[in-house]
Amino acid sequence: MLTYLLETTPDDNGTLLVTCPVFPEVTTFGEDDAQARHNALAAIEEAIAARIDDGEPIPRPAGEAAIKRHKGLSVKLPMMTSLKALLYMALLESGMTRAELARKLGWHREQVDRLFRLDHASRLDQIESAFKKLNHAVDIRVREIA
Repeated sequence: MLTYLLETTPDDNGTLLVTCPVFPEVTTFGEDDAQARHNALAAIEEAIAARIDDGEPIPRPAGEAAIKRHKGLSVKLPMMTSLKALLYMALLESGMTRAELARKLGWHREQVDRLFRLDHASRLDQIESAFKKLNHAVDIRVREIA
């Protein structure tokens, strides 16, 4: 799952001001760390959806080393959001258009467009098929929580 680092600053009204350095458009708040994370996750998902709609790149998530060094809060995107964001990143990197991907998959364009809508419950097999047409494989790893 994709992880993004957050910056928090105590606000003058007792809340936490929350920003995400790689998403300058993300600014939210929270009464405590839990609410700050919750609101930041919603804001980041909204920013990703807007970037996909506008054809703009999505910032790379934090790597393991950066996450370990970071002293503040971070958020992990839900698995489906992560998969859709990674699929979009792969599409941009390939230089292929959504129309070309639809032709390669033998699908209608709307079926491909839904793969990139965060509010659509896409099927995992469809996402995996799209990744394959972009010469990417999906690997799932399950690990015990420390």
